[in-house]
Amino acid sequence: MMLRQLWVIKRCATDAGSKRFTVCPPSHQIGLTCMLDYAGLESRGLLITMELDIEPRAIISGILFLLVLYIYAWRKTLKKKNMPPGPPPLPFLGTTFHVDNKEMPESLVQLSETFGPVFTIYMSSTPVVVLIGYDCVKEALLDNGEVFSMRGPSEVGDLLFRDYGLILTNGERWRQLRSFSLSALITFGKGAKSIEERIQEEAHYLTEEIEKTKANPFNPAHILTSAICNVLCSVVFGERFDYEDVKFRTFYTLLKEMTILMSTSWGMFLNMFPSILSRISGPHQKIFINLAKLQDFIAESMENHKVTLDPNCPKSFLDSYLIKMEEEEYNPKTEFHFENLSGTIIDLFFAGTETTSITLQYGLLYLLKYPHVERKIHVEVDEVIGQNRCPSLNDQDKMPYTNAVVHEIQRFADITPMGLSHATIQNTRFRGYNIPKGTIIFPLLTSVLKDPKYFKNPLQFDPTNFLNANGSFRKNDAFVPFSLGSRSCIGERLARMVLFLFLTNILQKYNLKPILTPDEINIIPEPNKNMAVPRAFKMYVTPRSRKSS
Repeated sequence: MMLRQLWVIKRCATDAGSKRFTVCPPSHQIGLTCMLDYAGLESRGLLITMELDIEPRAIISGILFLLVLYIYAWRKTLKKKNMPPGPPPLPFLGTTFHVDNKEMPESLVQLSETFGPVFTIYMSSTPVVVLIGYDCVKEALLDNGEVFSMRGPSEVGDLLFRDYGLILTNGERWRQLRSFSLSALITFGKGAKSIEERIQEEAHYLTEEIEKTKANPFNPAHILTSAICNVLCSVVFGERFDYEDVKFRTFYTLLKEMTILMSTSWGMFLNMFPSILSRISGPHQKIFINLAKLQDFIAESMENHKVTLDPNCPKSFLDSYLIKMEEEEYNPKTEFHFENLSGTIIDLFFAGTETTSITLQYGLLYLLKYPHVERKIHVEVDEVIGQNRCPSLNDQDKMPYTNAVVHEIQRFADITPMGLSHATIQNTRFRGYNIPKGTIIFPLLTSVLKDPKYFKNPLQFDPTNFLNANGSFRKNDAFVPFSLGSRSCIGERLARMVLFLFLTNILQKYNLKPILTPDEINIIPEPNKNMAVPRAFKMYVTPRSRKSS
């Protein structure tokens, strides 16, 4: 294709003494004007003819050549930085084509087989360093805990929580809120129920709900989520609700929907491109809607508690927080205000409700799949607890097999496979690589909980991972479902108590029965949900006594 075009070159009228000229196509029809330094041109209005021979393939080839040149220069720059290796990134797209956003944890573990336990991926143009295996994660989060102690930057977190609350914050705000929360979650006023008493009370209501099924098949997800949410309501708000209470059901449904949406591909893309996705309609928009409703619920509860608050006897986390707010009323830099209260409470429910419910759902599913494990727990329950009293935390050390099963449920369920992101607080050198300040870090918890160096059967459900040759309970350093270091889950103690007390209460009273044969029960998580969501299942129960074991 030949393009023949007549061009006019004129000296700039505003700068006649210079050598600069304006190049103008006839009639300015294609709207192009550029400035040239053209030595030797002295005439005004010199008329010249230019012939341009342009082939479409040449244009495409030229664009591709420039793109390849840009990518080469970009990667060469990255290599000079001596960051951990990784799949080759593309400008703007990063390593999108190397990571499966629907099964991201598994795809990252597979990448480690090529690039080792420390490697880099790119989310758009942002580098993310991935840590694989217990030794590597421990070296970062424990041995170099201060350097890796920041919470990773999260644009979607900023959109949702505006840097308030506990989980996604850093610096002095995080330190004050974490210190306060650790104390307020375990210390209540004189005469108030302890956390163990609140869990035992809810375990009673849980088994009553199960009793109502009258040996009919049921999906345990709703009952378990209700019970666990009620434990947190008791601890945080000082009251529990009937499982069918409209206000209560609305509250926990909002939490559940947000958790599920964040684990979908829409949620993953929202994490990767929040500024874009937040403006695009789709299922992920319900995350923002639900959050606003949760904040309204907390604001209403706060106003109600102000009326009944006894400063000398806090009966809940909210009471303790309101007392702290009054103490710091005249502190202009206080971190104890409604925005942080709302953010912290939502963090507590996110960290505890759906995660613990999913873990228990997996636990029941595993026991249906492996009935011999359930039978062994029944034996231990009968020997240690019997049928005449409620299980307590004091029983745990006397029940090594049950304790091992509870740990193995958490390990094998692996419900937070990605963990929460961290970031480096300063430039650091880690395992021979340079990691700049502020780099996002993914300590992949699934690679720790299934580390073959520390678990003999990492890909199988096997309680002996936590038992020694004598049948006594054995701790395992790589058991980190709540992460490691100063950023470990603040609800760890509460979750451990709930798992043990709920499970022993259920198995004290019932035999679990599947509606399928054990061979037909599928314990692999739902596909395309990033390994976090169990498959829906139904079961039924039959009452038991000591002899039924």
